[in-house]
Amino acid sequence: MPDEPQVSAIVDAGIEVGLPALDAAGEADVISAPDLARALVAAAGEGDVVWVGSADGDPGLSDAVAVEVSRLPEPPDVELLIASFDVPGSRLLDVVAVMDRLRSPGGCPWDAEQTPQTLVPYLLEEAHEAIEAIESGDPAHVREELGDLLLQVAFQARVAEEHPSEPFGIDDVAGELVDKLVRRHPHVFADVEADTADAVAANWDQIKAGEKQHRTHPVEGVPTSLPALARAEKYVGRLEKAGRGDLVDAAVAGEDVGARLLALVREARATGTDAEGALRETLRRLADASADGADAS
Repeated sequence: MPDEPQVSAIVDAGIEVGLPALDAAGEADVISAPDLARALVAAAGEGDVVWVGSADGDPGLSDAVAVEVSRLPEPPDVELLIASFDVPGSRLLDVVAVMDRLRSPGGCPWDAEQTPQTLVPYLLEEAHEAIEAIESGDPAHVREELGDLLLQVAFQARVAEEHPSEPFGIDDVAGELVDKLVRRHPHVFADVEADTADAVAANWDQIKAGEKQHRTHPVEGVPTSLPALARAEKYVGRLEKAGRGDLVDAAVAGEDVGARLLALVREARATGTDAEGALRETLRRLADASADGADAS
């Protein structure tokens, strides 16, 4: 029926939906199963018919169709397909399939030439573009850029399947992620109590520290490719949590520009301000002012 959500989804996909033989019957509030069956069988005499089942399962319709078909001297073929709504994440299977097609023989020559190393610049660029989209507040822009970022994850995983000695795929990536999320949320998946965000964060840090026991100093593992302000914030946070705030004190005691910048990062962190994000916002305003000035001139 026209008000069914599946019908709306099919129409949104650009597929025409309608059944002329139902026009007369459709004037009623409720179409009986026999009337619907007769309309379907009549339409089948003119070509193939696909009936998308209603949310209530169309009780009695299959029996009614069987009765109508059995009356015909040359009954049409009838096939019943049981389907279900796609669960959230089902389109990720399409991402994996498309990526495999692009990377496989006969696919895209450019995609086939890429290595994990050649893809790094795109991963970095897409991450920054996703951040910019999120900060813009435009949902359509966010959706597009998150898709581009997802592509980089799927691409890296597909290339990794071809590693000569230690191959892994997207399921391995997802599996490790699921294991980590479950392990670090014992207040959800186990019997640990953590009723506040602060308690959750403390528990997370404790579990993470146990996982990273191989680290030899507090700032080990912070990516050196991070923008300097973001990296500085990580350093300050790691050192203060490790009880080595004295190292930060010494670093900000200088009079050089770097020391003053680090002091500002520490100050921002103390007030819960993301220094990198704050500077991006200031630069965005500066760019907007520059654009306005160019238009005025």
